Amino acid sequence: MTEPPTNTKETTAMSGDTTQSAPAVPAGQTAATGQTAAPGQTAATSPTTTDGRAPALEVRSVSKYFGSVNALEDITLAVHAGEVTCVLGDNGAGKSTLIKILSGVHSPDKGEMLFEGEPVSFTGPREARARGIATVFQDLATVPLMSVWRNFFLGNEPTRGWGLFQHMDIKGAQQIMRAELAKMGIDLRDPNQTVGTLSGGERQAVAIARAVYFGAKVLILDEPTSALGVRQSGIVLKYVIQARSMGRAVIFITHNPHHAYPVGDRFVLLKRGRMLGAYAKSETSLEQLTSLMAGGAELEQLSHELQRASDPEMKEVAKELAAEAHTPA
Repeated sequence: MTEPPTNTKETTAMSGDTTQSAPAVPAGQTAATGQTAAPGQTAATSPTTTDGRAPALEVRSVSKYFGSVNALEDITLAVHAGEVTCVLGDNGAGKSTLIKILSGVHSPDKGEMLFEGEPVSFTGPREARARGIATVFQDLATVPLMSVWRNFFLGNEPTRGWGLFQHMDIKGAQQIMRAELAKMGIDLRDPNQTVGTLSGGERQAVAIARAVYFGAKVLILDEPTSALGVRQSGIVLKYVIQARSMGRAVIFITHNPHHAYPVGDRFVLLKRGRMLGAYAKSETSLEQLTSLMAGGAELEQLSHELQRASDPEMKEVAKELAAEAHTPA
């Protein structure tokens, strides 16, 4: 009989659920920001789920400053188990800073963070991981020349035996890895093949499955589709849905609303460190998200400036920008 691995997982003491009451929000404003919502839209994020459970992870009025630079200002969002919360924004919107606060790399200068309704303060990423918050960064933290199973257990290899007779449980590790990847829909024939031979989408699946196996309750995905083609991006989105169906709270960081909308349940938009709004999927559309991301008012202003140009080509570009700015949201 195969002896079970002795150190493959870390056990984590999780706090009990605590019901949080929602603050009153003026009509026409989002619960997350207090800013005026777009026509026909209402608040998306609520402090509790429909069954009364607290969000898996929540930040309230969080701000972060680096000298005179306001990286984040008054950010509020709630992430629920079994849902995908998409955080959208262009470069410089504050997405990376938000990730680092959620994962314990940075501490917020203002505001508070709650995990399952309990206030928490992390001094480093290790504490966040111990709580069940795992981050899959763009580089995936994989070693291309190492085998898939070694990458899966990197730094947490299962062992057998005791003392001088303790050794790595290679067979057990391979079996666990194959079973976990199968849950994500990947049938890996050879666990000894190197990670460098996998496609970009499959590498993302390995990183996601690894985080889930090691106890992630909140899964933060940092731009998982940014460097992938259309087909591989679709594969990654399938794995995002798989993680959601497994009951994980997923934070999907992206600048592409076309990738976010098909899988997202809630959407938070950032711009220059501030929130543009927070919306549930039933309260918005892909066209509205795209317009907010593109900045409809800014496109219209740029169109007026180009219309005054004498170059016919400039005027043609101005017409296209004006049409895009007035696309029904």
